[in-house]
Amino acid sequence: MMTCVSMTPPLPVKNGVGPTRLRIPLAGPWATIAEYVVAKFDHLDAENLFRRFDAGEFVGIDGHPICRSTEFSAHQFVWYYRELPAEDPVPFREEILHVDDDLVVIDKPHFLPTTPSGRYLRESALVRLRVRLDNPDLTPIHRLDRGTAGVVMFSTCPATRGAYQSLFEKRQVTKVYEAVSARPPRWVQGAPALSESNGPLVYRNHIEARRGELRVLVDDSREPNSETMIEARGTGVSASGRTVLHTVLRPSSGRMHQLRVHLAALGAGILGDRRYPELLPDAPDDHSLPLQLLARELEFTDPLSGRARRFVTRRTLSEMPVR
Repeated sequence: MMTCVSMTPPLPVKNGVGPTRLRIPLAGPWATIAEYVVAKFDHLDAENLFRRFDAGEFVGIDGHPICRSTEFSAHQFVWYYRELPAEDPVPFREEILHVDDDLVVIDKPHFLPTTPSGRYLRESALVRLRVRLDNPDLTPIHRLDRGTAGVVMFSTCPATRGAYQSLFEKRQVTKVYEAVSARPPRWVQGAPALSESNGPLVYRNHIEARRGELRVLVDDSREPNSETMIEARGTGVSASGRTVLHTVLRPSSGRMHQLRVHLAALGAGILGDRRYPELLPDAPDDHSLPLQLLARELEFTDPLSGRARRFVTRRTLSEMPVR
């Protein structure tokens, strides 16, 4: 069983970007840590990586630089700053809904990742906000997929962060989402469970996320670990002329891609979704049709003050029915 290791990074946040931690294997054919790093990141220029070791840009837990000749077994972890030579700007801005001594709540746009990942580093909500608010301690309490817009909450203070994180861990936060799907064919006959007259539907299944996989796995033979209440709010035609279905979603669990998987399983895959029900080839972002999924509300009892708190998005989905 893998043990989760938590430790304080020996490098500070720089320009809003925190250091990356890399675990060094216990055994391997490499004589030095630098050789291992070059082999692991074989898509990067080897000479540039060696230059970074010479410049002291890789450090151990004590913060001391690791040189290119440091033995492979000398450290279990190393820290460094990621480099991205070119990063396309995300042309949409986050809106700050609330700020206090403990929390920042934003309205995240589509296409902006919550945290650095893949080809996005500075173009993430976390890094943008750290720079904008001059707060290196800012940390997301929960996350939204890059394609999903809406309300996201960040901790501003390490001393109180755990109290807010525990709300999500204990499922004490009421989350409400909206989605727009293409109306399923033969709507009344083919998807009676989602019809407006039947009221909300509770959908459950077992979802498993695997490292490196673009889609989650669904295993109907296992006990469900995800649950969503789905309410059909109406059908109609969007401003772009699509015949659509509008749903309100209330998840009681927070599995990866849960809402996208549940609607796809019901024959109402979300418009703009390139992973469910079918995995489509990688393509540039289509700003004319963002994923039609919106985190509309977060509601909870504040663990510090005991007050009821509710944050609501100011955004709307572009494919909502208008007639």
